Amino acid sequence: MAKGSESGSESDPNGWSRARGLVVKTLVLIGGAFLLKRLTKSTTRWDHAKIVARSLSGEKFSREQASRDPDNYFNFRIFTCPATEMVDGSKVLYFEQAFWRTPQKPFRQRFLMVKPCPKDLKCDVEVSSYAIRDVEDYKNFCDRPRDQRPLPEEVIGDIAEPLTTIYLNRCERGKRCLYEGSTPPEWSNTLYFRTYGFEEQRNMYLG
Repeated sequence: MAKGSESGSESDPNGWSRARGLVVKTLVLIGGAFLLKRLTKSTTRWDHAKIVARSLSGEKFSREQASRDPDNYFNFRIFTCPATEMVDGSKVLYFEQAFWRTPQKPFRQRFLMVKPCPKDLKCDVEVSSYAIRDVEDYKNFCDRPRDQRPLPEEVIGDIAEPLTTIYLNRCERGKRCLYEGSTPPEWSNTLYFRTYGFEEQRNMYLG
């Protein structure tokens, strides 16, 4: 019987190869279907907010813009990092702006709150800036070790008056940006805002 089994295998030497090939093809099809499902899955409102918060975070410089137009732009160092999270899931970021030669002396400090746009508005992400009650307590916040920063609950208590709200939409395919938008049209101090792919280049474009 054993010899019969061996002779059966020898009579069809490609049997296992064909079976293995079928298994591989099946796995590829299943994997492809899973990947296609992941790629075609619609981005949720909170996905958009997380992408914007992640893109805003980090150390950025406006050196490229300043080098192209030195008469109108300076090379700023902008450092943003997560500070806390609200009970509704909104991300609170600490934002700091300084001249690149003196990063230890920021001239602008803000909290940014990032969350999905209200469902009645035609936008993806709402980014609001807030004043900080005592800016000295937060100077160089992102440069400090975590155990030397104000606690998350202290951050929530230090969020002061709202300053500006910007409504963002995902950039159209082919545009050199991730999200773009502006303040409401009825506001006189309209600010145009873009968040670029900061993971690839650490430059901030101000508009």
